[in-house]
Amino acid sequence: MNNQSCTDCTERPQCRDSFASWLFFIVGIIATIAIRVVTLLMHLNPIYGKISWYVGVGGFFIFFMYKFRVLQARSQQIDKQSIVEKIDHRKQLTNEDHKLIGIILCSLSSRKERINYFVIFALSAVALIIAAYMDFFV
Repeated sequence: MNNQSCTDCTERPQCRDSFASWLFFIVGIIATIAIRVVTLLMHLNPIYGKISWYVGVGGFFIFFMYKFRVLQARSQQIDKQSIVEKIDHRKQLTNEDHKLIGIILCSLSSRKERINYFVIFALSAVALIIAAYMDFFV
């Protein structure tokens, strides 16, 4: 995993995401799992549930702080290069403008993002089923 960034979606298989990107992805997955098992752990031992809650909320805090910084940096670059204005007024885009738009569009099709959303969705469904079972049948 090096810091080479992809400038073209077709280059994506040869590119590697940064170490930080993978680290925060893993933090997000751990936080997702921790939050989803709180109810189950509370039934086993309340201290485990509390620890899981703190790990989950703390992990989400770190993960979303990172995501906010990435979004903020992209937003500043879009503003700096006046991308929205250029597109709205059909002005000529520079090579740098095309490169930035390409990077943003490629990031929207990130495999890690799709995996993250799937894990959140799947674990939420499982947590909901387990919580309902524990609350109404145990």
